[in-house]
Amino acid sequence: MAELVSPTVPPLSLGKVAIGMPAVQAALSGYSDLAMRTVAREHGAPYALNEVVLDELVLQKGRLQKRILSVPEHDHPVGGQLMGSRPEKFGKAAREMVRAGYDVVDINFGCPVNKVLGRRRGGWLLQDPTTALAMVDAVLQEVAGDAPVTVKMRRGSDDSPAAEQRFWTILEGAIARGITAATVHPRTVEQKYQGPSRWPFLAKVKAHVGAFTILGSGDLFSPFDVVAMLRETKVDGVTVARGCIGNPFVFAQIRDLLAGRPALRPAATAVRAALLRHWQLAVPFYGDERRALPHARMHAIKYGQYHRDPIWAREQLVMMRGPEMFAPLVEDVFADRFDDGRPVELRPEDAIVPALQSCSE
Repeated sequence: MAELVSPTVPPLSLGKVAIGMPAVQAALSGYSDLAMRTVAREHGAPYALNEVVLDELVLQKGRLQKRILSVPEHDHPVGGQLMGSRPEKFGKAAREMVRAGYDVVDINFGCPVNKVLGRRRGGWLLQDPTTALAMVDAVLQEVAGDAPVTVKMRRGSDDSPAAEQRFWTILEGAIARGITAATVHPRTVEQKYQGPSRWPFLAKVKAHVGAFTILGSGDLFSPFDVVAMLRETKVDGVTVARGCIGNPFVFAQIRDLLAGRPALRPAATAVRAALLRHWQLAVPFYGDERRALPHARMHAIKYGQYHRDPIWAREQLVMMRGPEMFAPLVEDVFADRFDDGRPVELRPEDAIVPALQSCSE
């Protein structure tokens, strides 16, 4: 797959899992379900992660466990991102995910949400290298040899030198234990989603670890941002989060830019088809149209932010109240009257959607 990327940006792999294009869909809480991942793949995403799940939910029998552990043949390669606080439970959950078919296990040390931090999960563990590395040990003991293990981190719990030192302790300790790759978001946990994402820190991390695989994250709102991060920081790949919500087309745009071709803005017909495909996939995944509607409606509203008239589009899509309204509203909002049916070249100034900054990453 090397021909898909520029000579200066090699194809990505996670151990034995070949990815190819070095831009993948991140784990997005509340978003990256099977429907979103499938549509992203159909538009060029080479690898996608399921939304983060608690270790205890993986182990607790019931409808939710069945949904988490259902990995269809077309959903590969796929990563399962885990979050928890007890190493012994964490390893068992990782084993179940690999048995179910997940190709990679990703450990979340980055979530900055208050309720997560209050339970000593996610980003809280950046304050506790001993427990964080015990969780890495537990996962590796259960799945090493069967699936690559990766970690997702922020650059520290806060901006203090002590917090940065703990970051290095966890990263270096995890690498020494045998993880395959690390995704680094260069904001602190304390920052949450505010303030600068310090790309120079990514360059520092990559220079420090040498040949070890580092993926970057943070402020990737457009394909132009992705290419800039790859070239400025020298990371091996990136995880696209907010920039792909409502915008699966970003992966083809990234592929084109890396190959030296212009990125294209999709025509209305392509957007309409992607959303109707999402609805087609969401209904069986959630069991029926009524259960699927809140999830699909949320995605439809995000697609609206990329509309030629985003304010009008959002006003129309938020009126969706019942399943019977989904297809007619999508057909109307993304009708051919909004363009001549042909993709046009995407300009950097048209590629950023500020409203997406309210979404989690």
